[in-house]
Amino acid sequence: MSTAAADISKTRAWLMAARPQTLPAGTAPVIVGVGLAVHDGVFTLLPAAAALIGALLIQIATNFANDYFDAMKGTDEPDREGFTRVTAGGLIAPQQVKAAMVGTYTLALVVGLYLVAVGGVPILVVGLSSILAGLLYTGGPYPYGYYGLGDLFVFVYFGMIAVTGTYYVQAVATLDVGLFPIWIPPGTVPTDAVLASLAAAGLSTAILVVNNIRDIESDREAGKRTLAVILGYRWSRVEYVVLVALAYVVPVALWLLAAFSPFVLLPLLSLPLAISVTRTVTTERSGEALNPALERTGKLMAVHALLFAVGLSVPTVI
Repeated sequence: MSTAAADISKTRAWLMAARPQTLPAGTAPVIVGVGLAVHDGVFTLLPAAAALIGALLIQIATNFANDYFDAMKGTDEPDREGFTRVTAGGLIAPQQVKAAMVGTYTLALVVGLYLVAVGGVPILVVGLSSILAGLLYTGGPYPYGYYGLGDLFVFVYFGMIAVTGTYYVQAVATLDVGLFPIWIPPGTVPTDAVLASLAAAGLSTAILVVNNIRDIESDREAGKRTLAVILGYRWSRVEYVVLVALAYVVPVALWLLAAFSPFVLLPLLSLPLAISVTRTVTTERSGEALNPALERTGKLMAVHALLFAVGLSVPTVI
């Protein structure tokens, strides 16, 4: 094999380890938080950019952690139906994946120093708990992702906390509270931000649900009791439908109950994609069908978030 070919192979392997199809789970909530900040007149560029970079780093580091720990625990097999895992597949040495995990989490901590200076103790708690939760998802003596708790982690951290945290660091930066506030200043986490976060929470978790439905058989054999393994195919599919539906209920609720502009309904334009991918998830079991469905769920989340952010921002911008 030529050096060029080897380099391309290694680059591709690292890209596989980062799992770009899951990255909307890190970026989309930040986009929604920025859109709401624009709507409320508290948009601040540097905190928003730092929140985006930090979210991406934590997402990638968590993907490295899952790849490494699943392989070390023997959960991943070379013939699994999902996307190839680089550690179990022998594409990258385990210690290299572990080093990448540590290095990426460290970069997230560096970015987090700025956010902690702006947001204080609340962001310090959120940032450290996010990293700890990412590590313990498949690592440690009690990997909670193996016991049906992964969905809750994603819903909370890659949905509610990601959106409200993004909004918070921008809102607090506009106040005269100085560096490192000890508590949450009034008005920096409004009810609307919590409600808006539920859309991102639903779609983030839906990405995980597709992944886990696809892996029900192999996870069951490996002793990994994801929520999909516990619920089985029928109720896991119901969970997916409810989570996707939640993403469309939220904009309507903001319009009807919180007096937002009709522009907030823009995410409904993505309904055809949502219906199409939901049809696949509710009828298929094979990796051949569900791997593309996982990618399409990620695309759905990205499109929904962009439309949501635009819909939130337009009344303030025009």
